[in-house]
Amino acid sequence: MMIYLAARFLTHKRYTIMHHPYTRKEFLKTALLVNLGLMVRPPQLLASAIAAVQPGDLTEEVIYYKKGDAAYEQLRMGFNTRISRFPAVIALCKSTAGVAAAIQYARQQQLPVAVKSGGHCMEGLSGNQGGMVINLSLLNNIAWIDANTVRIEPGCVLSQVYDTLLAKKKLIPGGSCGGVGIGGLTLGGGYGLLARNFGLTCDSLTDITMVDGTGQVRTGSADPALLWACKGGGNGNFGVVTALTFKVHTAPNTMQSLRFRAKGITPAKAKPIIAQWFEAAKDLPHSFFSACIYNGRSTYILLTTTDRTWSGADRFMQLLSPVAGKLTKTKPRPLAEALKVFYGRPNPQAFKNASAGLYKTFDDIKGCIDEVLELVSQSPGMIYQVNTLGGRITDPGLEAASAFPHRAYPFFSELQAYWESEKQGIKLMQQFERVQKAITNQGISAQYRNYPDINFKNFAQLYYGSNHTRLQRIKQQYDPYNLIRHEQSITGV
Repeated sequence: MMIYLAARFLTHKRYTIMHHPYTRKEFLKTALLVNLGLMVRPPQLLASAIAAVQPGDLTEEVIYYKKGDAAYEQLRMGFNTRISRFPAVIALCKSTAGVAAAIQYARQQQLPVAVKSGGHCMEGLSGNQGGMVINLSLLNNIAWIDANTVRIEPGCVLSQVYDTLLAKKKLIPGGSCGGVGIGGLTLGGGYGLLARNFGLTCDSLTDITMVDGTGQVRTGSADPALLWACKGGGNGNFGVVTALTFKVHTAPNTMQSLRFRAKGITPAKAKPIIAQWFEAAKDLPHSFFSACIYNGRSTYILLTTTDRTWSGADRFMQLLSPVAGKLTKTKPRPLAEALKVFYGRPNPQAFKNASAGLYKTFDDIKGCIDEVLELVSQSPGMIYQVNTLGGRITDPGLEAASAFPHRAYPFFSELQAYWESEKQGIKLMQQFERVQKAITNQGISAQYRNYPDINFKNFAQLYYGSNHTRLQRIKQQYDPYNLIRHEQSITGV
């Protein structure tokens, strides 16, 4: 989840992000939208890259690009301008056979492989320096198997998935940001506005097609352990997933939201609001999602629901209305229309965004929250945010069927920082690490794999908990030479 907030919006009347000017009203509208995932390069950038390919090349199952080739520069790009990586080879694949050929090429050339479906990884783990990046952008087809089952290729972005499924009044629970690739989202778990009602994205996954580290094509239906690993066990670990099969759910008709916003909030004033939000959000019905955000000057609380009657939100309103600031409430909107509000803008930007812990109650962070909020207040451009999990995510059957290890935690937090100048970025990165250290020192021991932080020393335990050893065995089975790897990938036993 990302919210494109900057602390400076409270004082400036006009703002520029990547040279695009916005009025205060426009910026606030954009800034206060929750995006449950990270946007990737705009589709037109991929289109321009493909335009540089010779027409005859598109008949090939895989096309290799090296530095200096016309499409190389566009294909290596991600959304985060903080990260710039130059692989030796980019393999643009059209099919499972193309991916298998690329894997064999990488083995012959002894090139480590990173996998890029949407390019949304917050630490650039879908790219590498001097290795091979297998780019799955062209694997972007959606095919209905029957009325309740759909096969989606990993290069499909969420806006495409929602448009296709909602046209038939069906859905899978994904993130909100329209540019996120379905492949990376699903393999790391995948949560969003509808996860409390329908489960994580990976919970709807029923099969996968994958090329393993030896170039062999595998399926989840042939090996339930592999399917288990691909449901929350992270991407870039076991192989290259080229197709995902999902069961679909009947889509709610509408969504609506309410938003509390309190301005001029110091850390001392923010703390009781956040504590009250934890208490208010813990018992929400499954049809609700909520987030609480502090940017150093304001607190912002979002509540969304697919229940037109707001049934079950009375306690939430009673607890927060006296303390949380101005209330804005929207009318029900068709779900397809409501989701688009949260798609976000596709313009690249320099930022750092990472998991800041999963919590059971406010007590988990009570000992460090003063330091965290104070550091955020000193750092214009930084945001601390906590989101609701729980609901259907806690289902024991879903837990047993997937590698996602953190279902007992009803809250997930993230830390974000955005900047325009290099000088500001250096300072914010330093402050970012101080906040993370404060949280780590508090004993927080669970983090969300889809929001990685390259500075997590014991990342495997943080991301995968007690499932790590089993995931290591599956890694050894399907990628015995550790061909597919990045800085935080699973290694075999």
